[in-house]
Amino acid sequence: MKKSVTFKNGQLKMVGNLYLPDRFDESKKYSGIVVIHPGGGVKEQTAGLYAQKLSDNGFVALAYDASHQGESEGEPRLLEDPNARVEDVRCTVDYLTTLPYIDQEKIGALGICAGGGYAVATAQTERRIKTVATVSAVDIGAMFRGEGSIETQLQTLEAVAKQRTAEANGTEAHFLTYAPDTLEEIDENTPVLMREAFDYYRTPRAQHPNSPNRFLFTSVDKLMAFSASSQISTNLTQPMLFIVGTEADTRGYSEQFHELSNGPKELFWVEGATHIAMYDIPEYVDQAVTKLTEYFGKNL
Repeated sequence: MKKSVTFKNGQLKMVGNLYLPDRFDESKKYSGIVVIHPGGGVKEQTAGLYAQKLSDNGFVALAYDASHQGESEGEPRLLEDPNARVEDVRCTVDYLTTLPYIDQEKIGALGICAGGGYAVATAQTERRIKTVATVSAVDIGAMFRGEGSIETQLQTLEAVAKQRTAEANGTEAHFLTYAPDTLEEIDENTPVLMREAFDYYRTPRAQHPNSPNRFLFTSVDKLMAFSASSQISTNLTQPMLFIVGTEADTRGYSEQFHELSNGPKELFWVEGATHIAMYDIPEYVDQAVTKLTEYFGKNL
């Protein structure tokens, strides 16, 4: 059973889909799972798929649109602000604690792609999250800083600064894309991740009108300032599970998170899966959900 819900994030109205188990009984207590979508995604895509499958296995799961994105409020639109995304997670936990059928001591977080990094970052200082799981996790801050030189990073920040000044003086906002927008943008040099992202987000496979493959260029300074892992080794003592495909070109993020953690942790490999394959390919998603069901059942 799925129902649309709204809840507050400060003055903003957040919109989510709450997935309830079969034979749901409001008089009982359930574990609650916050499901955090990838950067640029919305609740109707992979986050909703995982939330629905977790509810099939007895959990109450809430997939929601990040603030400034999807159906949730927030201006400017299509802002990708990691600090706002972390606060989104906290406010989603707030909402779960108000539901009489949620055991407040049994709330977990599942993040996918950048949502995985946001889940990890939030749990470092959010003790109501009792356990964390990720699928194809990405530290979006590290990704945007990249492997280039400091000089390159500074040039990017100079460009962002100039754009902010221009917009403050009336110039229209400038947007970047998360993935190639058209097939014509893809050639033999396009990384596998970007090829797969195009196929997932920009074709009938998973495209959604609320996921327009755009984010504000002025998000980049915030992204480059963000680290999902700065306090893992000290503050994140909750159990963590990192699910990642053996063929994912982003596997290094899950490996790094796992290595940094000094708490209970597990790195679970899905043989043959790439980063995006973990979003919706049944043979890989089913393996992940089986592991997540076992993991959340044990740790919540």
